[in-house]
Amino acid sequence: MFQILADRTYRHLFLAQVVALLGTGLATVALGLLAYDLAGDRAGMVLGTIFTIKMIAYVGIAPVAGALADRLPRRRLLVSLDLVRAGVALLLPFVGAIWQIYALIFVLQAASAAFTPTFQATIPDVLPEEGRYTRALSLSRLAYDLENIISPALAGVLLLALSYDALFFGTMAGFAASAALVVSVVLPRAEVAAERRGFYDRTTRGMRIYLATPRLRGLLALNLAAAAAGAMVLVNTVVLVRGGLQLGETAVAVTLGSFGAGSMAAALLLPRLLDRTGDRPVMLAGAGTMILSLIGLAVALTLLGPGWPPLLAAWAVAGLGYAAVLTPSGRLLRRSAHRGDRPAVFAAQFALSHACWLLTYPLAGWLMTIGGAVPALAALAGLAALGAVSALLLWPARDPQALPHRHDDLPLDHPHLRGTREHVHDYVIDAEHPRWARP
Repeated sequence: MFQILADRTYRHLFLAQVVALLGTGLATVALGLLAYDLAGDRAGMVLGTIFTIKMIAYVGIAPVAGALADRLPRRRLLVSLDLVRAGVALLLPFVGAIWQIYALIFVLQAASAAFTPTFQATIPDVLPEEGRYTRALSLSRLAYDLENIISPALAGVLLLALSYDALFFGTMAGFAASAALVVSVVLPRAEVAAERRGFYDRTTRGMRIYLATPRLRGLLALNLAAAAAGAMVLVNTVVLVRGGLQLGETAVAVTLGSFGAGSMAAALLLPRLLDRTGDRPVMLAGAGTMILSLIGLAVALTLLGPGWPPLLAAWAVAGLGYAAVLTPSGRLLRRSAHRGDRPAVFAAQFALSHACWLLTYPLAGWLMTIGGAVPALAALAGLAALGAVSALLLWPARDPQALPHRHDDLPLDHPHLRGTREHVHDYVIDAEHPRWARP
């Protein structure tokens, strides 16, 4: 897995991702504590609203950013967005009202909505071989997992001597370091389609390709399952630990770290497992694991009452399933779009997956506030199960990368046909594939 770090361009991009994630992890802990200070026991509702604002920015801005990504210099765009995020992080320690948090979070996440899919679509161009790209995905997942462990641990150490406001300055430093690392490399140019498409066509193109591809429809359903479990963890951990268990701030960081530990274990195992079994079985098993973790914690709370060890164990298992669902998703996106369409398809994945979070974030906060932990766990486990079953139905078990098909609506001199209407090629949708028909 680590051999791909010998590529200088990828190594610098990976390090940029790591330092930005560390800063984001510090902000996650700090926001939870800030929300608890401002809202007390209603912190879950405040955090749910914060995450809802984040998702609104992601869903609304990502498709537009995907349409513009191939028209702007990638490096300049990524660096500018990192600097915007650093500036917002610098302002967060000075807020004194909840509405100010909401406004700054929208600006921060609007920049992230443009940054993340552009960054993700760049990696397949840096590492075009699927084997190397698969390991890059696992390494990327490992970076997220290490952030879930190291950031809370670092936050816990800092909180021993500093107030949580200081964590936001760490966030600013992370984004600034990310910008410096991106500046230090030359990125491949985005491939621009030969034909000039209108803005509406470019904005909706990724969505149309995504929703026309069976494996990606299954991915969307699995995104719903991951969002249901993830929202329970991210929104309600601070309430479960501070309110239910009466533990301190450091315990919040440790509990979030257990989720990252489970995810990291999965990331280390996934490259070889994916080589042997493929994406679909691994991702469906991951969804089932998340469902069982939520149900298991609900049962433990009902029979044994609140306890820290069951919570740590449940979050670790949930993290294991979460990584098994999300890590292979880049492989599916890369396989389902030609290079020129990748920014649009990655942006569609970013927007659609976060539309799932837009549903689950406020739902998790509302269920916890109104009904308590057990109803929230049961309801979100049911929603995750709905996503898993839908994926099982939408994503065919037989999912070849190439399909035999015909194009009766195209002339024989069309460049796609090359003199015959019957042929086999990669199962992707692009400008030369106006219609698909299974044999």
